[in-house]
Amino acid sequence: MKSTGIVRKIDHLGRIVLPIELRRVLDIDRDSSLEIYVENEMVILKKYQPTCVFCQSNEDVCEYKGRNICAACRKEISQL
Repeated sequence: MKSTGIVRKIDHLGRIVLPIELRRVLDIDRDSSLEIYVENEMVILKKYQPTCVFCQSNEDVCEYKGRNICAACRKEISQL
C-alpha cells in the first residue's frame, strides 16, 4: 500500500476529510459512495461500483427491483 504522507484528525462525530487532491485523482465527487473494509488493523476506503448480481460485471449496471443487473444479463434474461 502506498503512503500519501497525509494525516487527518477525526472530528467529534467520527468524520475525516479526504483531501481534494485524492478526490480528484480517484474521481470521488461529493455524492460518491465509498465501500469500507477492515483488513488486519487497516481501514480501507474504496470507491463503490455496483456489480451485476449474476456475472459480477460493473459495466452498464442499473438497479431492477432492488438488485443490480448489467445490460448483457438483462438482454439474456429478456430472451428467455
